[in-house]
Amino acid sequence: MDVDIPEEQTAQSSTHHVRKHNIIPVDDQHPFDLDGYISNYSGRTAVDRLIHIISTCPTLAPDAFQLAVQHIHQSRDPSLYQQVMSAYEAGSALSETPLPSAMELSQIDTRWADETMAKNQAERSKLEVELKTYSNNMIKESIRMGHRDLGSFYRSVSEYATALKHYAKSREFCTTSQHVLEMCLSVLELLIEQRNFSHLPTYVFKADAALDAASAAAANAKEADGTAPAPAPTLLNKRKAVSEDRERVQSKLDFATALSSLANGSYQKAAYTFLKLGPAKDFGDWMGKLVAPGDIAIYGVLCALATLPRSALKSQILENSTFGVYVEQEPYVRELVEAYLSSNFKTVLELLNRYSSRHALDVYLAPHVNALTNMIRNWAVVLYFQPFASIRLDRMSGAFGWSVEEVEEQVVTLIQAGSIQGRVDSQNKILYAKQTDHRAELFARAIKAAKDIQATNRKVLLRMRLQQADLTIKAPKGYNSSIVDLLHE
Repeated sequence: MDVDIPEEQTAQSSTHHVRKHNIIPVDDQHPFDLDGYISNYSGRTAVDRLIHIISTCPTLAPDAFQLAVQHIHQSRDPSLYQQVMSAYEAGSALSETPLPSAMELSQIDTRWADETMAKNQAERSKLEVELKTYSNNMIKESIRMGHRDLGSFYRSVSEYATALKHYAKSREFCTTSQHVLEMCLSVLELLIEQRNFSHLPTYVFKADAALDAASAAAANAKEADGTAPAPAPTLLNKRKAVSEDRERVQSKLDFATALSSLANGSYQKAAYTFLKLGPAKDFGDWMGKLVAPGDIAIYGVLCALATLPRSALKSQILENSTFGVYVEQEPYVRELVEAYLSSNFKTVLELLNRYSSRHALDVYLAPHVNALTNMIRNWAVVLYFQPFASIRLDRMSGAFGWSVEEVEEQVVTLIQAGSIQGRVDSQNKILYAKQTDHRAELFARAIKAAKDIQATNRKVLLRMRLQQADLTIKAPKGYNSSIVDLLHE
């Protein structure tokens, strides 16, 4: 029977549903150290992450608001304060208990804001005058640097569209591959900060081409340095320096690729790319400015657990000395991997639940937490059932820490999705694997192989007949017929 629900009641229930799923809890069961977390970042990234925390976690909103104001005072963009205010209002609307007003927590220094805006205006005028002068003098290198400086300035004041325009404009005045590479890295940094992930692959491709050309030019220049041939050790050191410079840039490009794959939902590609990243020192100022070592460990491990087989997890994570350094930044990540490899899935799910707030409060990972957690949980159920012909659901409930009803619902969903080949006895609460007739399967494979061979032979015979007909037609007049007959045979 259909029941009409009043619109007001529907709106209220919908609002309650949104609140329930938007609020991220932080308590003893879901710990999160705000000060320790935000100390890993600087600049605009710190403010963006704090804005995300303010808008999704009312428990931390007051403290995060004060920290955000402190970081804004260290920046050159007073307009960020308005974004923080809007986020705090959104967080206050989600909170079940009233939060202190933004004015009670902290007030923006209007004198600082006025002075900063005046300095920004003066520097903008200065840089624009310099660029105009360089353009009139037609000095390509000076024009390139003028566009680069203006792009960096507009980025610092959060005018991303104008900054991107100047960075792209500087490409026209690049005279070496190294200049093109610097431009691409600046654009990649801008796009990551802006969270414009769809355009990252384009500039990664351009940077790869520029990196190859720049590396080749640098290697040739170092080997050709000096008239006398360089001693072998010196030449090796020069080549090693070029290789290290390339690795530093390559780590940044790999990180941009991995972040783009994560944003697009290509978790397997993201996992392999995160796991092959170089050491933290290769990132230069990107480390802390865009990402922290602990973030790389979390991104890589969650994507790997959701998509990679166990053999790859062991070789790519536990036996990977470079990625192991990242894992040490977040000790629970190693515990998570070890529990997964030892089939201790109850511990895996408990750790995922305990640190779910840490994952959801990450500005890059938040949109993918639910999808990755579901993939890990589903893959764990599939792996657990693989060795069994049949198993009681109450045994599975003990292994995963779920009720029998939750296990049955999960298993039925996986059977319908085709991930588990089996059936559920709902009355006796037993999961049976699909019975396979191995004899019939073997005969079916043999018959299929015979048909494939028969089809291949038929094609070969047809091709031979066509060749014979071609020779008969093309045999020149007066040609020795015995040779043609021999070829036909």
